[in-house]
Amino acid sequence: MERMTRERDFTDPRIPNRDECVLRYLLDRWANERPDQPHVVFADGAEWTFAELRDKVRTKAAGLRAMGIEQGEHVAVWLPNGPDALIAFYAINYIGAVFVPFNTAYRGQLLQHVIANSGARVLLVHPDLVPRLHEIDLGRVERLVVTTGIEVPEAPRPIQRFDELAGAADETLELARPIEPWDIQSIIYTSGTTGPSKGVLSSYLHMFSNAGPESWPMVDENDRYMCVAPIFHIGGMGPPFVMLARGASVAMIDNFSTEDFWAVAKATQSTVVFLLGVMATFLLKAEPRPDDRDHTVKKAFMVPLTGDAPAFTERFGVDIYTIFNMTEISSPIVSEANPTKIGTCGRVRDGVDVRLVDRNDCEVPIGEIGEMLVRTDRPWAMNSGYNANPEATAEAWRNGWFHTGDAFRRDEDGYFYFVDRVKDAIRRRGENISSFEVEADVCSHPAVREAAAVAVPSEFSEDEVMVIVAPVPGQKLEPRQLAEFLIDTMPYFMVPRYIRILDELPKTPSAKVMKADLRKEGVTSDTWDREAAGLRVRREKFSA
Repeated sequence: MERMTRERDFTDPRIPNRDECVLRYLLDRWANERPDQPHVVFADGAEWTFAELRDKVRTKAAGLRAMGIEQGEHVAVWLPNGPDALIAFYAINYIGAVFVPFNTAYRGQLLQHVIANSGARVLLVHPDLVPRLHEIDLGRVERLVVTTGIEVPEAPRPIQRFDELAGAADETLELARPIEPWDIQSIIYTSGTTGPSKGVLSSYLHMFSNAGPESWPMVDENDRYMCVAPIFHIGGMGPPFVMLARGASVAMIDNFSTEDFWAVAKATQSTVVFLLGVMATFLLKAEPRPDDRDHTVKKAFMVPLTGDAPAFTERFGVDIYTIFNMTEISSPIVSEANPTKIGTCGRVRDGVDVRLVDRNDCEVPIGEIGEMLVRTDRPWAMNSGYNANPEATAEAWRNGWFHTGDAFRRDEDGYFYFVDRVKDAIRRRGENISSFEVEADVCSHPAVREAAAVAVPSEFSEDEVMVIVAPVPGQKLEPRQLAEFLIDTMPYFMVPRYIRILDELPKTPSAKVMKADLRKEGVTSDTWDREAAGLRVRREKFSA
């Protein structure tokens, strides 16, 4: 009741109070109201209550302020998941500075690009990553804050140790002005799989709207969200923040492991998990065990939603939800529990407008494919543009709508279905082919763990379809046998001509398959050619 009767900070009812959506005030609020309740647990059994976490955060925040970090300043963070990364995230926001994490796989020109784009004077970095800094121009970076207690290699800038970072909190943490919901909270860089990474400017209100109580009503204050995504990804830094908004908790895990997933979920008492890409496939194709339901997970987000969803629920006893989201937007499409329309992303949630359009931004009819455009009723509930990149901002936000670059179709019941990234679409023999749909059919083979479909040049015109697949561990997969399986399950024009088998598909640390690299490699010496093998597909086989 206290929350309902609290005096409002803003007259616009669409804008939550500061202590509902701004990290500093949220942390102070819960440390006062729920001091002994855990907010963060780790795989090793350690946990921090709201009060303990606030003390740690205030100490580091005071240290940052003592270094001269000002409200609104960008602070770069180049750390793997762990306690230091989370404390750095919260401490930076606690003084109203902007959290700017980098992908730990970056190096060379890409690393130099994001450092320059960030405009940061201070870089928090793990000692194992310091040698890569010698390879590049550090631009405006003046000082490195190095984590962990191990010996630090020679560095190209003066060093401050994170474990020694402290200050007089009461004297240094006063703000020049209140931190507002529309202030920039973070800059999250896109994956950069098809070009230079763009820094997405996100306000506190954008992060709150992304997966907060209104966007994800199925997650509440009694849940614990198990986070396995890296903290430099929206899927890694978003969960602690949105669970903080609920006064709830998060389990911070280093990375996803098929073998240990359910045991870690049980050990951390996690109730909500997010299964991105092939994670659900990995778990379902693992050998069944008698304790498959012996865990605490109640809800799972499966993205994308595959035909395996009912089997997943039956085996593991978990309710399945799905969504469509990306770093720049705020979960515009969300499903109900256990959706029966396999392949859907859900329907438009309240407070969001969605259109599917052609290349001229003209809306397409129901059932036809168009690029998804999004806008929200709430101000600042989506990205505030791309950092230091006005051209990309203007292009993405043309005509007053954010252009996702993703192609969808919508059915008569209002359900949306992802078709492809606009740039990943394949055109073969006059037919437009969804790489996403090709991959879904390929992954339906019991021996396939994951797949990527790409276009490669045809000797005739347009494209040929190539799939790169990784088998389920311990199972043998032959290209011809897979091709014969697909001939019986796919339209003739979608059946891949080329099949390449790898142990693992190349991915970014945020678990995105690096299709641009696979497309660039093209038809390699270890690629099987269906037509060269004499296995041809005729149109007549599929005629009505």
